[in-house]
Amino acid sequence: MPELAKQYDPKIVEDKWYRFWEENDYFRTEPDPEKKPYVIMMPPPNVTGILHMGHALQDAVQDALTRYHRMKGREALWMPGMDHAGIATQNVVEKQLEEEGIKKEDIGREAFIEKVWQWKEKHGGIISEQKRSLGDSPDWKRSRFTMDEGLSRAVREAFVKLYDDGLIYRGNYIVNWCPRCGTAISDEEVDHKDSDGNLWYIRYPLKDSDEHLTVATTRPETMLGDTGIARHPDDERFQHLKGKTAILPVIGRELPIIEDSFVDPKFGTGLVKVTPAHDPNDFAMGQRHDLPEVKVLDEQGKMTAEAGEDFQGMDRFECRKALVKRLEDHGFIEKVEAHKHSVGHCQRCKTMIEPYLSRQWFVNMKPLAEPAIKAVKEGRIKFVPKRWGKVYLSWLENIRDWCISRQLWWGHRIPVYTCNDCHKEWASVEEQTECKVLHSKNIEQDPDVLDTWFSSWLWPFSTLGWPEKNEDLDYYYPTDVLVSGYDIIFFWIARMIMAGIYFTGKEPYHTVYITGMIKDEQGRWMSKSLGNGIDPLDMIQQYGADAVRYSLVVLTTEGQDIKLAPTRFEMGRNFANKLWNAARFLLMQEKPDRFTVQQPTDLKLEDRWILSRLQDTLKTVKQHVDRYKLNEALLAIYDFTWHDFCDWYVELIKPRLYQADDPAEREGTLALALRIFETALRALHPFMPFVTEELWQQVAAIEGLDLGIQEPRTVMRQQYPATDKKLIDREAEREMELLQGVVQAVRNIRAEMGVPPKAEAAVQVKGPNDEIDILLQYADMLKTSARVSVLEAVNEKPGHSASSIVDSLEIFVPLKGLIDLDVERARLDKEIGRHEGMLKGILKKLGNDSFIKKAPKEIVDRELEKKADLELKLNKLIQNRSSLD
Repeated sequence: MPELAKQYDPKIVEDKWYRFWEENDYFRTEPDPEKKPYVIMMPPPNVTGILHMGHALQDAVQDALTRYHRMKGREALWMPGMDHAGIATQNVVEKQLEEEGIKKEDIGREAFIEKVWQWKEKHGGIISEQKRSLGDSPDWKRSRFTMDEGLSRAVREAFVKLYDDGLIYRGNYIVNWCPRCGTAISDEEVDHKDSDGNLWYIRYPLKDSDEHLTVATTRPETMLGDTGIARHPDDERFQHLKGKTAILPVIGRELPIIEDSFVDPKFGTGLVKVTPAHDPNDFAMGQRHDLPEVKVLDEQGKMTAEAGEDFQGMDRFECRKALVKRLEDHGFIEKVEAHKHSVGHCQRCKTMIEPYLSRQWFVNMKPLAEPAIKAVKEGRIKFVPKRWGKVYLSWLENIRDWCISRQLWWGHRIPVYTCNDCHKEWASVEEQTECKVLHSKNIEQDPDVLDTWFSSWLWPFSTLGWPEKNEDLDYYYPTDVLVSGYDIIFFWIARMIMAGIYFTGKEPYHTVYITGMIKDEQGRWMSKSLGNGIDPLDMIQQYGADAVRYSLVVLTTEGQDIKLAPTRFEMGRNFANKLWNAARFLLMQEKPDRFTVQQPTDLKLEDRWILSRLQDTLKTVKQHVDRYKLNEALLAIYDFTWHDFCDWYVELIKPRLYQADDPAEREGTLALALRIFETALRALHPFMPFVTEELWQQVAAIEGLDLGIQEPRTVMRQQYPATDKKLIDREAEREMELLQGVVQAVRNIRAEMGVPPKAEAAVQVKGPNDEIDILLQYADMLKTSARVSVLEAVNEKPGHSASSIVDSLEIFVPLKGLIDLDVERARLDKEIGRHEGMLKGILKKLGNDSFIKKAPKEIVDRELEKKADLELKLNKLIQNRSSLD
């Protein structure tokens, strides 16, 4: 193997090893009856998508789990694929055509769909390549697309089964309509935003009377579709209106005054206008009271002929202005109040949605929800963290029917056919060419397509060949864990559980692991408008994929949102560099042509300690991974590798590598260090695959080193290290912990008192004999690690000495002769005075009631932190000063 470069260059390493893995099919998986499968379904990104930081986070988690279980001997499948993304993809292609002066209607449905497929083949799937740069290890050869033939058939099979079982129906209902996208969208695709608007109080004349009644509305343009006025039956203020009729201003339509307990007497005047075609609650009220449904808005958000000829063709907001002016001019506006209210917007294009009466296809969800509720309540599916299970249950227990039809061309066309001669309607998996009754050719297929999520909810089993029975489906389904953000619990996670149980009789997975969401360092959502987005590809270019993966996993804590800044990736880069430097040091040591000794004949304290710490680390990692606390697992490996191995063990064995008189002892020491390092690389590999592969290959190439390597020769196919209980040595850990504490105490004293780095210090200790005996036994270690010249036991503190406490020991470092005591006294006096002055200023500020009341909480908290920090430093300075008297 070529010698390691002085510095780690992720670009060279990452490209090389990803090609190596993929070219050798190391991600490939096939059913193996000798192995237990481990399966994760990758949430299929949109075909229009590009890698964002949310993908990077969830992929880092999913890939770590996949690689870990693959190394644990499971047949690990991470199933990749892409979603056809109905609205998003159609919008992209429509915009391209518009730039050429073409509307989709100009070329027709079939030609337009062909254009979308052409776009997909040319531009779609960029995200799959981007995921490779992150180090993802799914079985790419199994990749599926929600519009491919197999999945399209699965969609038709699912639809027909639901249809035949009476769970799919069509009806006129109020749906969320996006005028920009020209389609219905589900409740979950609507973002509600608080908006500053107005509450218009409008006078409605009473028929055959000089009186009027006043109704408040936030959407005056919809009043043109009013077909009633409602009051609460218990509202005494309006008992005199019973049985009377109001007249709709401008239009002149007669409006019956009805009673309905839905009305909130506290809103507005206590009377509400009823617009059944343009409000879901009014629609339900209209159904109860048999009110007509008058549509005054069309699918483009323009006013219809029913709105009156003066307003027909106007945009809804243009109509609002014109109508309000007309009402004002004729004295129908009583008053206008500012009013903040929640307004729904299309999640895709941000257009304000309209509640719209439309004939759509729906799935009756309650029968599907009941077994899905039981699956979680009875523990067959668990959420991590648990709190998201409550959110899931709350939604399912209050579930509404799912509007599954979309007025688009790109997507799975609804497989329902109607005979124009006999009007029979039926659903079919196979394409139909004639009526089932009359055999007439005069039939039509429903023009709408299915909601994108209708194909996605089948993902865990449709990707494995369902509805056909096959080896893949039998072996890999049900899957193990679903990793996702909390934003699609309703869109996807809950629906997959319902679909899995309904279509296969089995829950699709046993665990749902919910990650937090990525926000900027101020806790804001990342967006183009704020300009606060962080491109993971830029971060990979700057810091390396391993650094990005490491940092994202470490920051993932129990599903909490992550406040991210580019500088957070420095910790991952620093760790990769630390590994590289440790490897360079070990690999540059003089080695025999072939190792014949695997460890020292007589293990030293540091050897027994590092081996014991390694076992504890591996045990901790397993416990944390089993509980999906991947950040804790990774930090355990980090702490062992950086602190225990690099900072302590490697430093402690340097004298044995440099000065050993016995070649076998030196060879055994180096061999043991390399073997421990190789174990750490295997433990770390699922989290940082690139740098660990590069360094593992270097170590694995050393002749005669007993590493138990198995084919194929790649770290990702080696066995994940397991705890060896025989190597756990609590006595070694206790003794080493004491020695480390003393070394750290002496180092701190040297730093605080300004002892020159090269000066050797005498150290005196007072305490229990058994602890002193340990220090004396390993005095050479203290001398090397803390530059100690003499170590001795004393019964009392010597004069002019700095002190520290470690367990039951008092540690003293006599300072006379090490530093100029007069100069140090003067320096400390000056520092004490400076800190006292700063503390006085902060105390004065905090004692000012005006400051405490007026200053923002974060500024007050910052001052309190400064106060605590200054008090700590001041006490330390005073303590150090007293040691010089």
